[in-house]
Amino acid sequence: LQKLIHLLQATDDPLIQEQALITLSNSAAFSVNQDVIRNLDGLSVIGGMLSDCVPKVKEKALNALNNLSMNIKNQEEIQVYITQVCRNIESAPLNSDLQLAVLRLLTNMSVTSDYHHKMINSIPCFLHLLSEGTERTQIQVLKVLVNLSANPAMTRHLLRAQV
Repeated sequence: LQKLIHLLQATDDPLIQEQALITLSNSAAFSVNQDVIRNLDGLSVIGGMLSDCVPKVKEKALNALNNLSMNIKNQEEIQVYITQVCRNIESAPLNSDLQLAVLRLLTNMSVTSDYHHKMINSIPCFLHLLSEGTERTQIQVLKVLVNLSANPAMTRHLLRAQV
């Protein structure tokens, strides 16, 4: 895991980055590896890949963060990327794998109400995706909206959102 994280930092080759991110994502399926990756500063390295201009690299980074977000301590570090992730949902092509990866991460990050306030500005986008997206996109958006709606503090924001 340490070598993969160092490889991500050392290369600019998108194909190598994608493969390293896929491997880290698969490794994060095991809870012990989630802690190891966090302790190796892997969350910030993977989070840094969200700024990459190659959509496939962003998508694989989001998938890795999604798997890593199953851990409360990891969520505390991943939450710093929520605003950036929300911007990606708006700029990603409609119904793209990138957009779905964003929605999956936001679903996990919205299970508890700790970070809902960071998603408020994206509610109009979620509602737009609900009306314009494919069934896959709609289902993923609904998961995020259901999580947000479980928080009474979000009611006003959800009901006042302009679509």
